[in-house]
Amino acid sequence: MKKFLMGVLVGIAVPITGAFGYLRLGMAEVRADIPPGRWETYLMNKGMHASVRREAPNAPNPVLPTDENLIAGGKVYLSACGGCHGRPGKPFGGKGPILYPPIPELPVVSTELSEAQIFWVAKHGIRRSGMFANGVWASDEQLWTVAAYLKRMNSLPPSVQVVIETPNGKP
Repeated sequence: MKKFLMGVLVGIAVPITGAFGYLRLGMAEVRADIPPGRWETYLMNKGMHASVRREAPNAPNPVLPTDENLIAGGKVYLSACGGCHGRPGKPFGGKGPILYPPIPELPVVSTELSEAQIFWVAKHGIRRSGMFANGVWASDEQLWTVAAYLKRMNSLPPSVQVVIETPNGKP
C-alpha cells in the first residue's frame, strides 16, 4: 500500500513539476503573430466558454427586441464593435484584425452565446484575448441592446437594417 501511495504522489508530482518547469524556463510560446497550437486553442476555448456559462447571468434580456432597440444596438455595434468583429454584408474574407485567439467575424459566423452571455462578455471582456471590458464606459442598457442586435443581426427586417446602416439614422 505504501508503494502504491508513493506511485500516486510521484505520478501527480512529475507532471506538475514538468509543467511548472516548462513555463518557468520560458518554453511556452507567447508570440502573437503565429497561431497557437491545437491543444492550447482547445483548452482556452473550452475554459473560456465554461467560464462565461458559469459567470453570465441566467436571465432573459430586459431590453425587448423592438425595431427601436435593434436599431440602437446596431448603431452601437457598428460604431464600437464592427471594426474588429465585422460589419454585416462586408466580410473581411480572412483579412480582418489578426489576434490569437482569432476574433470571431460575427456577421459571418454568428455566435452560440445566449443574449445574457453576450452581455456578460461585452461588459467584462475576455482576459488575454483583445476583447476589452466595455462596461467601463457603456451602460448596461446599451450592452443589452447590442446583445439583442447580435442575436438577430442576420435576420433583421430590411427596414431596420437600412436605418442602422444610414449615417443620419433615417432611410
